[in-house]
Amino acid sequence: MSKALKITFLVHGIVSLLLGTLMLLIPGRFLTFLGWAPIDPIISRLLGAALLALAWSSFRGWRATEWAEVAILVELEAAFCVLACVGLLRHLIIAYYPLIVWLDFAVFAVFAIAWIFFLVRGRAKA
Repeated sequence: MSKALKITFLVHGIVSLLLGTLMLLIPGRFLTFLGWAPIDPIISRLLGAALLALAWSSFRGWRATEWAEVAILVELEAAFCVLACVGLLRHLIIAYYPLIVWLDFAVFAVFAIAWIFFLVRGRAKA
């Protein structure tokens, strides 16, 4: 497994752990601080739980040594990030949202590109 993929898993794990913890424990304060209001605390906490689950899978991917061990994780991460981009872009195109939403979109897009790159590369080697 490439060093770049390990680094991607590590960075994604840290970002997901940090944001997931904040969204699960204090979604109202966290999102209000970012200028994102109104919020739905139930959906926000569900997103926090999903991000924490992704952080766990990224940790497992970071510790893995073979492509076969992480192939399905890379597929999952790619699907989540691409679908997040589609969902966010739909709103960003039709309405005004604060800069933080554009930043969210950019982060998901960067990770989506990275996961797709590693997915294509890993399948080509397999």
